[in-house]
Amino acid sequence: MTSEAEAAAASPVRKSLLWLVAVGFFMQTLDATIINTALPAMAASLGESPLRMQSVVVAYALTMAMLIPASGWIADRFGTRRVFFSAIVLFALGSVLCALSHSLGQLVAARVVQGLGGALLLPVGRLSLLRTVPRGEFLQAMSFVAIPGLIGPLLGPTLGGWLVQYASWHWIFLINVPVGLAGCIATLKYMPDLRGAAFKRFDSVGYAMLAFGMVAISLALDGVGLRQGGVLVVLIFGFASIAGYWLRASRTPEPLFAPSLFRVPTLSIGLIGNLFSRLGSSCMPFLVPLLLQVSMGYSPVHAGLMMLPIALAGMAMKRFATPLITRHGYRKVLVINTILVGCTMASFGLTAPGQPMALHVLQLLAFGAVNSLQFTAMNTITLKDMDGSMASSGNSLLSMVQMLAMSMGVAAAGAVLAGYNGVFGTDTPAHTLDAFQATFATMGLITIASALIFWHLPSEVRAPHLAQPEVSGQG
Repeated sequence: MTSEAEAAAASPVRKSLLWLVAVGFFMQTLDATIINTALPAMAASLGESPLRMQSVVVAYALTMAMLIPASGWIADRFGTRRVFFSAIVLFALGSVLCALSHSLGQLVAARVVQGLGGALLLPVGRLSLLRTVPRGEFLQAMSFVAIPGLIGPLLGPTLGGWLVQYASWHWIFLINVPVGLAGCIATLKYMPDLRGAAFKRFDSVGYAMLAFGMVAISLALDGVGLRQGGVLVVLIFGFASIAGYWLRASRTPEPLFAPSLFRVPTLSIGLIGNLFSRLGSSCMPFLVPLLLQVSMGYSPVHAGLMMLPIALAGMAMKRFATPLITRHGYRKVLVINTILVGCTMASFGLTAPGQPMALHVLQLLAFGAVNSLQFTAMNTITLKDMDGSMASSGNSLLSMVQMLAMSMGVAAAGAVLAGYNGVFGTDTPAHTLDAFQATFATMGLITIASALIFWHLPSEVRAPHLAQPEVSGQG
């Protein structure tokens, strides 16, 4: 009777915890997408070119990629309640600082603060569920938490456009404050204070090398106003730092990510494929709203609404992923679908004013569908052969790669767009349209090239039971 009473008492608390983690995930995914339609208005307010605002997106994604590898250790060291509470406070504080920014540099710095909080919300929340929810209910719990990950990208662009058009861009950040306040109260009430049973030493030197490498490579891709020689030096230091990390990891007892992970072929191919495939596709939420507003004269609300087909097609495509992969196998699906993703991206290079609205919606639907299938297949093939001892490490590594690819993809797209602007000029919308068209074609070709990576997958790998893992909310 006592155990039944305890279970009954625990049930409402567990439901409240599920809602708390879900809302944290929603805040993270909403903020990753709400800003894209606001970039032109933010640029005008800050006296910047809308075509050079990618650092606002890069700063957030790169900060998340840096902190994800340390999230598990931080939660074990300081406890899930304290860390989750601090994450919400940092996220809300960063949001306020973003709204108060008067220059691009201030805004980028504030986005770093926001990213520090956002990076901890899902990993720490998921860890608390892993340690409190019974094994038989964990998949159902994570499915519930995953729903906001779909709603955030669906709502974000339209809400961002509406706030910009009828209020000001500052409100896309200020709306996080009341949600954050409620989250702090709920955290103190419902979040259990859990710590690791066996606290282990953190590989701080390895972490510093890995983090420096990620930042250096992303900054080099973005250019950050450096001369070509400076970019080359930063890029070389970045690759050298990451290479140094892996050499050190092979002789360190407890590295962040053990080199033995890469002995699993599906993991290594999946991670490399994720990185290069997302280099292209992750820039689309950044480029499309800019194209629509800067070169085609769309209002912020209209540009936000035009992003809905991508999200809706992505959600609809989820149900077809399992049958397709079960029937044709991962290799065939990923090779063909990666080419389709690249082709749909390149097709935006044909976009021009005066074309039928139905054609643009069809383009967006096609991209949303194939991109959703791409993320599902890439995520599951990467983790499908991970056993219990390596699953957590592999999942963290995949989350880091996803956010790193997002930051690098947006940085690369911004650099390519800036390069084409130098060729075509930015005097008129027609000139910027030429630059956008060339950029879409270039990023599409990069994505198509990544299909060669998936060709190395074993042809016999199927999906008898496909359950998409939730990693960073980016697919």
